[in-house]
Amino acid sequence: MSQLDWIVLIFTLLSIVVYGVWKTRGAKDLKSYLKGNNDAKWWGIGISIMATQASAITFLSTPGQAYSDGMRFIQFYFGLPIAMIILSITFLPIFYRLKVYTAYEYLETRFDLKTRTLAAFLFLVQRGLAAGITIYAPAIILSTLLNWNLTWTNIFIGLLVIIYTVSGGTKAVTQTQKQQMAVMMGGMILAGFLVINMLPENISFIDALHVAGKMEKLNLVNFDFSLDDRYNFWTGTTAALFLFLSYFGTDQSQVQRYLSGKSLSQSRLGLMMNGLLKIPMQFIILFIGVMVFVFYQFNTPPVFFNKVELNNIKNSAYAKNILDLENEYKSLHEKKSIEIYGLLDAQKENNQKDIQLWRNKLKSSTLKLVKINEEVKDIVKKNNPDAETNDKDYIFMSYVIDYLPHGIIGLLFAVMFSAAMSSTASELNALASTTTIDIYKRSVNKFKEDSHYLNSSKYFTLLWGILAILFATTASLFENLIQAVNLLGSLFYGTILGIFIVAFYLKKIQSNAVFYSAIVAEIIVIIIHILNHYEIAPKWLEMGYLWYNVIGCLLVVFFGILTQKTIQYLQAI
Repeated sequence: MSQLDWIVLIFTLLSIVVYGVWKTRGAKDLKSYLKGNNDAKWWGIGISIMATQASAITFLSTPGQAYSDGMRFIQFYFGLPIAMIILSITFLPIFYRLKVYTAYEYLETRFDLKTRTLAAFLFLVQRGLAAGITIYAPAIILSTLLNWNLTWTNIFIGLLVIIYTVSGGTKAVTQTQKQQMAVMMGGMILAGFLVINMLPENISFIDALHVAGKMEKLNLVNFDFSLDDRYNFWTGTTAALFLFLSYFGTDQSQVQRYLSGKSLSQSRLGLMMNGLLKIPMQFIILFIGVMVFVFYQFNTPPVFFNKVELNNIKNSAYAKNILDLENEYKSLHEKKSIEIYGLLDAQKENNQKDIQLWRNKLKSSTLKLVKINEEVKDIVKKNNPDAETNDKDYIFMSYVIDYLPHGIIGLLFAVMFSAAMSSTASELNALASTTTIDIYKRSVNKFKEDSHYLNSSKYFTLLWGILAILFATTASLFENLIQAVNLLGSLFYGTILGIFIVAFYLKKIQSNAVFYSAIVAEIIVIIIHILNHYEIAPKWLEMGYLWYNVIGCLLVVFFGILTQKTIQYLQAI
């Protein structure tokens, strides 16, 4: 990066941190620290909810996901508006009526302390690990691209977040997320305009859409039903619906965002804003990824996007092998570009026979390029057995570094760091709230003054921040970063949602039944995942991880009913 890029990056990040500390300094009691004095307006709540979910993983991985797999990932969000409506009608009024600090307080009112503690514990495990991934995921990419030490990159991101989150609590998170969201979406939209503008002069925007469509990148909706397909209409409106109900209804990192609202109606509007704007936001980010794909149809992409690993090979015994593959890749790609022009000419003449002919040629060329790419990955693994061969998450920022003007590069790096900070801040804030309210204040140290719990919340924020950094420094990269977080959530969210579903709608089920049912359900979900991960699951158990949310929830309900009837029967004997 140039000096201008560093100035833009550092100024943007420091401005956000300083603003967050200054704007929210001096929290005097636990309510102001954990609920921001309940003065958040609907649009601030909506932005905070979106910024919490839109981590750096979203902006790093989603364009790469679209580049490799098209826009079908958008279907993952089809259930979101439905979830927001359900939560606004059901969960939200109860939380407001009880004036809770955390979602899990309600469970003690409905069941007992052990059920509340179990749900809080499951959240702390899941979100504590996720906070580490939220730091690590962008750090491993950004450290590679900037040639920074990974450990120090983790520490840099973590410390920036800890400074203003410990200082100002919930209000600091909400205030800074407004600036972070402006930087994130402003930078991404600017990058989108630039990539379209950088297409060859004889390629119009309509031509770009034709290329993307004919090469199956505008695959927005798929109505074919398949349990092991992560992204289709049915998965998005059912399995993902359960995930969103769990995430936005029972995950304290999101619940805390709307519990800070001025009123029930303000919080409802904030949720509905998220439901209406999240799909267009994801569409924009995915579409940018598709346009980067189109750009690279006319400009030869790297044979492997992780250039650090690629350069390592060029300085190894495999140097000649990789050079030969790069030359072959470049030659094939130039041939493919000619075929794309042929396709566009046929499209303009509406010659269906030629369109199909050129599409077939393009498929053949694409398969050959994929084969070369796989050979390169094999060499990467041979040269460094610990190397990650999935380079999807490097695609977008590699394009940024190679082709965008200086200043904009710094801004796009600021986007990634801002996104990492916004989501991590919400997570640390929620982890501290749950630890303080549901564990420490309720079961460890019950009878202290408010100032003691205020200080405890700050200490727990700091502690979780340190633990997240430590986990980040020892983590390893998943197949795809955005999938890693969704998988981690899916392992726990279904069980937590099941507990809340029973609490709200199945009044006859009591505490012991739901407590033991939740433990059994969580064990079964983990076993199912292990069987799928190692590809030893029977055919009827093969499924995408999003379905774990449905299974976990339904198992808690099923075993809850069964256990309660068994208890009643034994009591009646």
